[in-house]
Amino acid sequence: MTTYKDIAVETRGHIAIIEIRKPPLNFFDILLIQQIANALDEIDANPEIRATVLCAQGKAFCAGADFSDPNRKETETAARSGDPADNLGSIGHLYMEAVRIFRAKKPIVAAVHGAAIGGGLGLAVSADFRVACPETRFAANFTKLGFHPGFGLTVALTELVGKNNAELMFYTSRRVGGEEALKMGLANVLVPQAEVRDAAIKLAEEIAENSPLGLLSTRATMRNGLADRVAKATEHELAEQTRLRKTEDFKEGVAATAERRVPNFKGR
Repeated sequence: MTTYKDIAVETRGHIAIIEIRKPPLNFFDILLIQQIANALDEIDANPEIRATVLCAQGKAFCAGADFSDPNRKETETAARSGDPADNLGSIGHLYMEAVRIFRAKKPIVAAVHGAAIGGGLGLAVSADFRVACPETRFAANFTKLGFHPGFGLTVALTELVGKNNAELMFYTSRRVGGEEALKMGLANVLVPQAEVRDAAIKLAEEIAENSPLGLLSTRATMRNGLADRVAKATEHELAEQTRLRKTEDFKEGVAATAERRVPNFKGR
């Protein structure tokens, strides 16, 4: 496997483990998403691998955008809101890399041991299954930023948990804990925090016991058209994000998040 800057990839028998290594919060940018997509392409090309575990070092699975850098220009911070893009490209480019993850051919189990926020939620939802713990926090915090959801979540999250549950997460920007996530179908397995990765590996190994051709065929059927729907959704999401990024409310949402305070939105 290729050596990457922000992730590590190892194989165990018929499974691969992708570990995000940007602790403690694993804030992400276009380079990280591109590396994950590239690793999944390598895994798809390896006939010995039948399933993948996506996990992370540190406190969070992926805490989304980094608003803590006081030296970052406002326009750069804006580009990172909800679904961050770094200096290597635009949000649109990031979404192209995200769609590549949704096009991966083999089952993915996400080990979500901590926060999965904004675009980090999108990354968790791109997997087939999520192993969580009571301390896990899932949040689509876009409206709290004065923004519109991205990363294809308007399709992927809706198809996963149902329209009304997705609306609840979008409209409130609330953080959903592990137990509630299990009830709504956002998490598939709930274990103590220290056991999240092992449980994800165990599930991936259970999947990998099965016929590789059967797995590829069945997953292709079950996810038929999902990546295309996500790609189409990101076109609309990007247009709305571009529009809202110019508003005063968006600037206030970014500032309030960075300052850890309640935003004072004006509706303009």
